[in-house]
Amino acid sequence: MSLRQIDFSRVLNDDQVYDHMMRSYDQLGRDWIVHQWSWMNNVYKAFKDHYKYLIVISLIEKTLQFYDQMNIQHTFDQFYSKSNLQIEKFSITELCEKLQLPKETVRRKVLELEKLGVLKRIKKQIIIDRSVFSQVKPERQIKLTAKYIYLISEIFNKDGIYPKKLETKYIEQVIKKNFGLCWRWFYRMQIPMIIGYHEAFDDVATFHLWGTVVMNQAFNYKKNMDETNVHSLTPDYMKFNKGIVTDQENDQTTGVSAMSLSDMTDIPRATVIRKCKYLVNQGYLKLNNKKHYVLTGMNIDRILPYQRRVFKNKAKFLRKTLNLLTIS
Repeated sequence: MSLRQIDFSRVLNDDQVYDHMMRSYDQLGRDWIVHQWSWMNNVYKAFKDHYKYLIVISLIEKTLQFYDQMNIQHTFDQFYSKSNLQIEKFSITELCEKLQLPKETVRRKVLELEKLGVLKRIKKQIIIDRSVFSQVKPERQIKLTAKYIYLISEIFNKDGIYPKKLETKYIEQVIKKNFGLCWRWFYRMQIPMIIGYHEAFDDVATFHLWGTVVMNQAFNYKKNMDETNVHSLTPDYMKFNKGIVTDQENDQTTGVSAMSLSDMTDIPRATVIRKCKYLVNQGYLKLNNKKHYVLTGMNIDRILPYQRRVFKNKAKFLRKTLNLLTIS
């Protein structure tokens, strides 16, 4: 077998991806917000509990890491060929350190997962029974992720840093063919994101609701970007985020009600009202004259610096996936 040669001049690095992504954020912001919001909805939908799902995917990511170290790769169909997945052994302490959650919380959630039949101990094996919770196969998420990668590739191709023309269907096929690898990369982007926002908002459900208000405003935002935009990396990203905040602060018609937030996320209305009250007290949200929730300018100072760190992980995921697509 001849040695396969890689043209490293066509390979992206993290800084390239991050810089061009941020420069083009006005073209990508809405799609990314929808991507993340849809994923958060699925996270909550599985158990009506964000933390249970976070524990499950953390255990899956750990197992996928072991497979990768052993050079064992699974396609999408292979990975979901059985309803049970044997996972690598874990400890509560290890999960606490990874998820930055109190030991009491993690222990309680693990016990609840065992009572639900999701986690099972069979002799010396630890099993995740995927048949007992919904949204097991991420069919729709793969489509959303492939669509976003396609948008990124089109912009990068136009910028001259990515040579390959891609189609969404092809991206889906490559992700499914290399599912064990790609979804480990995906979890390594998403798990730190949830952990970080848990820290920022003291609770994942609070972040979920805040993100829903963000999505609503992003779709109502009428951006007026100059086509000849300056070539600095900051203005596009900052313009988009400042725009969705200030545009809505001046518009009293495009907020979102507690009832709508409950309908959109499936989080109980009483919980929505309690969490939104916290967000109002902390200065993240305010009520307009229709008693609808909108963002405040405080989000620019508090959230955007952290969001940039999130985007560093996003850049790593995109770099790895785009390079895989290049050589596939």
